[in-house]
Amino acid sequence: MDAPAPLIEVTRLDAWYGRRQVLFGVDFTVRPGEIRVIMGGSGSGKSTLLRHLLGLQRPAAGSVRLFGVDLGRASERELLGVRRRIGVSFQGGALLTSLSVGDNVALPLREHTDLDEATIRIMSRLKLEVVNLGGFQDLMPSQLSGGMVKRAALARALVMDPRLLFFDEPSAGLDPVVSAELDELILRLRDALRMTIVVVTHELESAFKIADTITVLDQGRVLLTDSVAAVRAADNERIQDLLNRRPREVPVDAEAYLRRLTEERA
Repeated sequence: MDAPAPLIEVTRLDAWYGRRQVLFGVDFTVRPGEIRVIMGGSGSGKSTLLRHLLGLQRPAAGSVRLFGVDLGRASERELLGVRRRIGVSFQGGALLTSLSVGDNVALPLREHTDLDEATIRIMSRLKLEVVNLGGFQDLMPSQLSGGMVKRAALARALVMDPRLLFFDEPSAGLDPVVSAELDELILRLRDALRMTIVVVTHELESAFKIADTITVLDQGRVLLTDSVAAVRAADNERIQDLLNRRPREVPVDAEAYLRRLTEERA
């Protein structure tokens, strides 16, 4: 029996900000039902890669395909079709502070479907129940704790029943107990809803707990894509620096330093 086609295919992806290259030939695939963790330190290129995966930034070179659609060549209509099949839970929650929790969760349904209000209310409350926020629909985001904001944002990401979920730094700013609860919730979602999940994080404990496969980024390059056990055992010095929280020594190029100080901007 043939293996299912990948939901995500990233091929030799390059990205630039002005004259600075930030991604270098990134390659990996994500298959259905997998939890893929994209891991790396600050400045490794995780956020830039996520922007490409969401179609918010087009590749300078290479390609990104979701559900077989080349996001760099897709029309706005094709991009909209892809985005209706994905959910995104942003790092800070990104809840609209002027809307109640229930209205935040219901917003994608109101924007992208013709469902009646009664059905929308039921569906949004169902998703709040899934993330253990049943009965909180009338509260405002300012009345929620940090962990509750993350779960409300996750309910909104789930409300359209996406095949593919992106989760940006789920544990950021949370205490260890709440982080562990959120990790368990991610695992349950994958098992119960048969969802494919991509998690961007620098939190090692969380990554090792939830990942089927880890892609390790460093300075815009993929160091390794493999299982948790293989990443732990990797003999790559940069990976071990990351795992053991060892500071890296950055060599100083005197000529490059002088050029940065004296070059004229166009």
